[in-house]
Amino acid sequence: MIRRMRREEFPLAIEWAGNEGWNPGMHDDDCFFAADPEGFIVAEVGDTPVGMISMVCYDDRFAFAGLYMVKPEFRGRGCGMQLYEAAIRRAGDRIVGGDAVVAMVDRYEARTGLRFAYKNIRFEGSGSGEVPAGLVPVRRIPFGSLLEYDRRHFPASRARFLRCWISREGSEALAVRDDEGNLRGYGVRRTCIRGHKIGPLFADTPSIAEDLFRGLSAAVPSEPVFLDVPTANMAALELAKRHGMTAVFETARMYIGSAPTLPLEEIYGVTSFELG
Repeated sequence: MIRRMRREEFPLAIEWAGNEGWNPGMHDDDCFFAADPEGFIVAEVGDTPVGMISMVCYDDRFAFAGLYMVKPEFRGRGCGMQLYEAAIRRAGDRIVGGDAVVAMVDRYEARTGLRFAYKNIRFEGSGSGEVPAGLVPVRRIPFGSLLEYDRRHFPASRARFLRCWISREGSEALAVRDDEGNLRGYGVRRTCIRGHKIGPLFADTPSIAEDLFRGLSAAVPSEPVFLDVPTANMAALELAKRHGMTAVFETARMYIGSAPTLPLEEIYGVTSFELG
């Protein structure tokens, strides 16, 4: 049976994602639910969940698919396709984004209508250094200003998700303002099953991105730090190299419909492979 995931089952999504080696955030389920309470779908046999997928509809134009998992012993039985078809029905005529395993790109393009846009690379390094001058906690930024800046770098407004993402347990969110008080960049670090992920990391310039990255890394010295970088942003790749980070994983960003026009040169860290 295919059905909507219940709220109390959301920790299961984090557990399964951890088992897949995706290293989700320890408290991601709260924010995932805030983004779209009806956007998570379960396949079950009897009363036992055997697969899941998310299709978070941010507005009437854009949705993002993720958390596409089927237990190994139930693969090859059509369960995955049933989940996918249910998710696509939920998306309707929206543009749909998703981050796919690179090895699956050809299959997805042949069978689903998804089209490759660019790659993202997950880099791993270690927290270190000192917090640069000029950074401020995101809580000092009017939420309307933060939401407007975030919308420049994401295909839809995501107010409910963002309120949770910047304020939940185990996270730190920092921002940079110019002399006139205008927001020029912000980033969030969250605690994961292993280490910490920085995302999003949006910045107007490489130097602002550098300060934000250093500030978010400094609070977790010697602990693993991960940054998911769009390969289209050469300055972001250089930032990862400069900090001695190592590529550990790749995804293919894919879309059904026209790929949104985003300033990839200002996207230094993807928010989440699961929600975009």
